[in-house]
Amino acid sequence: MSFHEKISALIEAKQEASVALSDAIWAVPELHFQEKKSMQYLKEALEKEGFQTEVGVAGLETALVGTFGCGKPVIAFLGEYDALPGLSQKGGATQHEPLENGGSGHGCGHNLLGTGAFAAAVAVKDYLEQNHQSATIRFYGCPAEENGSGKAYMAKAGLFDDVDIAISWHPGTFSTVMTCSSLANYAATFKFTGKSAHAAAAPHLGRSALDAVELMNVGVNYLREHIIPEARVHYAITNSGGTSPNVVQPYAEVTYLIRAPKKQQVQEIYQRVENIAKGATLMTGTSVEVDFEGAASNLITNKTLYDVMYQQILEIGMPHYTIEDEQYAQAIFNTFTPEVQAASLIGLRKEDVKQLQGKVIADHVPGMLPEFIMGGSTDVGDVSWNVPTVQCTTVCMALGTPLHTWQVVSQGVMPIAHKGMLQAAKIMACTAIAVLNNPAYIEEAKKEWQERLDGETYVSLIPEGTQPPKP
Repeated sequence: MSFHEKISALIEAKQEASVALSDAIWAVPELHFQEKKSMQYLKEALEKEGFQTEVGVAGLETALVGTFGCGKPVIAFLGEYDALPGLSQKGGATQHEPLENGGSGHGCGHNLLGTGAFAAAVAVKDYLEQNHQSATIRFYGCPAEENGSGKAYMAKAGLFDDVDIAISWHPGTFSTVMTCSSLANYAATFKFTGKSAHAAAAPHLGRSALDAVELMNVGVNYLREHIIPEARVHYAITNSGGTSPNVVQPYAEVTYLIRAPKKQQVQEIYQRVENIAKGATLMTGTSVEVDFEGAASNLITNKTLYDVMYQQILEIGMPHYTIEDEQYAQAIFNTFTPEVQAASLIGLRKEDVKQLQGKVIADHVPGMLPEFIMGGSTDVGDVSWNVPTVQCTTVCMALGTPLHTWQVVSQGVMPIAHKGMLQAAKIMACTAIAVLNNPAYIEEAKKEWQERLDGETYVSLIPEGTQPPKP
């Protein structure tokens, strides 16, 4: 029996417990740095499997590390479990049906992500025990990927310094190796303070904080023409200063998220945004306080590990999908606009498009994409600056499903999602075993990693002295 067959058998033997764990986390969607129940579920599951656990690592109350074994190499599995605001949704529904108006939901599938990484770590532990091999297996429970970048705090605290390789995944609509880099980002809230006054009787005595926010936004909009085209600048007015137009608003807030391919580019753009905020205070006679919200580094790719993981995808193959799976996926696909449906095929090879016509589960398209920079950001980037890192994605939702939508939440407790999660666990676990059986892969991955860094060293984007957020 090959190690692929052994790992698959180990994961399938515990699939009911893994599915139950994923569904339990789905049922208690918790926002960034508030994932107390989700973290506790994973902690208890790790301890039941013989892992030693430590919670509150890096000063993050909802972060944990589970460790099994000792010695080298040290293999890390990265798990997430934070949800998103405003995406409450009934599981399995094929229409928008919130369980709680304004409530949260797992709109990026992190209930699956954390459990899949956990299942992989457990399978490698079981395999090592059965085959009398030694290594250190770690599960990193990482909070606040969506907002706050928990891994950035963990990396800054040195939690990955002795790790040899890091392995992760993300729920998606294809089974493939993630060969893309990511955008570095920086988020901050600008809190303007002015002076209230009667807007009609004494407007000259007021100093509008809302005016400062609006002028800042105008200034940043003009800045967009003069930054690199790959950069992105997003904002949200999080406090408009009140609801009465008859009062000069004494307080207002705006949060900015800045992205660019490189950390240095993000820092430079942020400094220009900060100067615009200062200019807004001069124009309005107000003051501003800046609160750091989160930051993530760009991801350092590693083709050596990608090649290893790609072989595991080919060996593991795709799950079996039932007629009911196909029918449900089709019903979800039908909820998308024609533009979203068409966009789901963009970037595919012609032969893949031909094969996919009429299908909403990409069960025959395992593959490895060319390297590129994805439009989003991930705090996995901070891990990759400290250790060679590899990730895959597997089919957990219907073709074309946009992330951060109610459709993701709905599918997160369905068989398609569970099958994709278990497939990811097998791929990650087999990647670890392949590396353990051939230590030369680690040396090659580290050599490539050093070459890609090209003399740069990791410097966290988190400002010195910044304390981790509290729930």
